[in-house]
Amino acid sequence: MLAIEDHVRRIMPLGLTGSVSRIVGLTAAVADFPAPLGALCTIARENGAAISAEVIGFQDDETLLLPDGDLAGVRRGNRVALHRSSPGIRVGERLLGRVLDGRGHFLDDRPPPALPHRAPLQADRTSPLRRPRIDSPLGTGIRAIDALLTCGKGQRLGIFSGSGVGKSVLLGQMAQSSSADVNVIVLVGERGREVREFIERDLGPEGLARSVVVVATSDEPALVRLRSAWVGTAIAEYFRDSGRDVLLMMDSVTRFALAQREIGLAAGEPPSTRGYPPSVFSLLPRLLERSGRTDRGSITGFYTVLVEADDANEPISDAVRGILDGHIMLSRKLANQAHWPAIDVLSSISRVMPDVVSAQHAQSADRLKQILAAYQQAEDLISIGAYQAGSNALVDTAIAMHNSSLQFLRQATSTHVSFDEARSDLLQLLHPHDPR
Repeated sequence: MLAIEDHVRRIMPLGLTGSVSRIVGLTAAVADFPAPLGALCTIARENGAAISAEVIGFQDDETLLLPDGDLAGVRRGNRVALHRSSPGIRVGERLLGRVLDGRGHFLDDRPPPALPHRAPLQADRTSPLRRPRIDSPLGTGIRAIDALLTCGKGQRLGIFSGSGVGKSVLLGQMAQSSSADVNVIVLVGERGREVREFIERDLGPEGLARSVVVVATSDEPALVRLRSAWVGTAIAEYFRDSGRDVLLMMDSVTRFALAQREIGLAAGEPPSTRGYPPSVFSLLPRLLERSGRTDRGSITGFYTVLVEADDANEPISDAVRGILDGHIMLSRKLANQAHWPAIDVLSSISRVMPDVVSAQHAQSADRLKQILAAYQQAEDLISIGAYQAGSNALVDTAIAMHNSSLQFLRQATSTHVSFDEARSDLLQLLHPHDPR
């Protein structure tokens, strides 16, 4: 009697296979291999283990594969086999407290857990009519954000800054003290040295216990860096669909775009805006729109964007800012003054804040921003002693409140402030000084 495996081989003797016809740059062209776009494949080698690869395009009668490893040892005629036409990842509750790589493999030294479910990396789009309105705040633990740039459950916010201005520390603070049920932290193209620092110093044991961390370092192939963003988003969707409020933090969207640029150019796409092929700008909304609120739960997304040469209008920053529901600008000037977190409140905005806070809270936040703007406009006159008291009542209030305002906006990394405390501190700050 034939075994089940023999019956399977009779139905599909070899599966879908092809052979390498040529190597073009970073890609392998495969003949007689009609695999679908995005399919996962393996390329056999005479010496060494097989290489995983993904279908990224087609040229004439050939299928283009981009490997997630080195092509050394691959020759013309090597066998290519389809591994999976629809990439996905195993998910489950036991992902909490674990660290994964961009392939979905566990990086920590603990044994892999049994994960009962499978989630597709490319999930179906959520109908806009199935997205409830954002009507409740999510506490981040950061006083300046909760009081003046309040984030709602299901909102998507960008954190824009140059390098070395405190993005990672800010994400670690939020992961430790936010009111979300689960944190999913995705480090795309991160420096290898900083991964362990972030997990142990910024995130800490308490933050890691309710988090899932997905890491793809800068020396990983572009395919793995790109896939890490999809892996993290798929994990966040699993916890959201189980009824949780998820905080998804991705650092950074810029490196995600750079990985897609590398893949697009390898597939033969023409470069357009500053060397980015068109696929980059079509891929960004597909990634960012997967966050949000549904009738089951919510994914609140914080996406960092590396501002090239501190230019907030460079292509990726401009495209991301137009997709998201608000942005938080980190200022190098404030960072140089040891003002942490270095949030430039006047350049930042949360588009859903009026829908998730009380009228008193919204009016108080607007009033403090007016006071901060008045001081900023008159700062040159104040610094040289040319401003005369009584010339402008708002500037007089701003001068009187300057030190207390700075104290309010600053926050030590070890300090956690609840949403109610942030709102109370804002009202208390304005009450003794504001003549209204």
